[in-house]
Amino acid sequence: MKIRVGILTAPHIRCEKHPKGVLLRDVRIGIGFHWDRTEDQLFEGTMEIRDNADGTQTAINTLDVEDYLTSVITSEMSATSSIELLKAHAVISRSWVLRPMLNKISTIGNQQSDTTKCQLSIVNCQLPERHIVWYERDAHTGFDVCADDHCQRYEGITRRDANPEAARRVREAVEATRGLVLVDPTVNNTVCDTRFYKCCGGRTELFENVWAPHHYSYLESVECPYCNTTNERVLNQVLNNYDRETQDFYRWKVRYTAQELASIIRERSGIDFGEIIALNPIKRGPSGRIYELEIIGSKHRMVVGKELEIRKWLSRTCLYSSAFEVQRDGTDWLLKGKGWGHGVGLCQIGAAVMADQGCTYEQILAHYYPGAVLRRANEHS
Repeated sequence: MKIRVGILTAPHIRCEKHPKGVLLRDVRIGIGFHWDRTEDQLFEGTMEIRDNADGTQTAINTLDVEDYLTSVITSEMSATSSIELLKAHAVISRSWVLRPMLNKISTIGNQQSDTTKCQLSIVNCQLPERHIVWYERDAHTGFDVCADDHCQRYEGITRRDANPEAARRVREAVEATRGLVLVDPTVNNTVCDTRFYKCCGGRTELFENVWAPHHYSYLESVECPYCNTTNERVLNQVLNNYDRETQDFYRWKVRYTAQELASIIRERSGIDFGEIIALNPIKRGPSGRIYELEIIGSKHRMVVGKELEIRKWLSRTCLYSSAFEVQRDGTDWLLKGKGWGHGVGLCQIGAAVMADQGCTYEQILAHYYPGAVLRRANEHS
């Protein structure tokens, strides 16, 4: 099966022929997050440079799904990860990307649709004094998935092929799990929505508290005693070079002066709250992630959600997670948090520790997606 990946859109795309494929210059990654940057990336398969009506160009890479997975895994993690972690990630990355194609459903609200595309979309529920937003998959124009974090990281083959032995192990993991996806036996063996992230902080979160208001039995909140680690060998397996710049992901603190916090919220929300008087968590999930936060200012008062919108409004980049406690230290605001990412599904650092302790990829998947069953993609229904 072939897949079309939208790599970037820019006024002018710089690309060059390379012995291994096509080299794209200045590809932006981590858009809107604290690791936002540009880098040059090398791609195999075919590359189309499409001219858009607004004068921009879009680079679209077409390749086989299994080849795509070898690059996703080494973009999401270090290519030196243990083989069982690589196998687990191959299954969930394959399940996530094939889910709308094989199930032929929209991922928003689980409504029936013939869409087979994917993008970052916004679903709003705006009532007086409430701003509830979540970010979901929907139809891109002209390609199946994008290459950045709101789909799956796909950064070509540069990282994958930098270490020939690591590249061999990644291909081995993909081949060992070829065609395997996780399915939900309680709902006609539909392919599971296999979300993942860096670190849950001790407990995973419910799907409905982060994404659409739909409960999946295999995305229950489960304890994760694994991701509290400072083991450099394990962290180097799962975190690639720029991810290692983030040191305090399991427990973290952010301090703002009163002026800083008011300025950040005004810039990020577009609303002048005035002086911030209170940040009141209204709703929390079992992991501690806030998915409705009341912001009270001297000029305005509003409830904001869900978790990613909260993370965006309270940081000039993006908070590591919405699992934080609010404290005052004199006139300063102190946010004391835990975890890195949305917390739904597989905790990559926790899974890395499980693999290091001798767990198989089946055991890792069973822990983070309880009740889900492995099937070949052509046997899921």
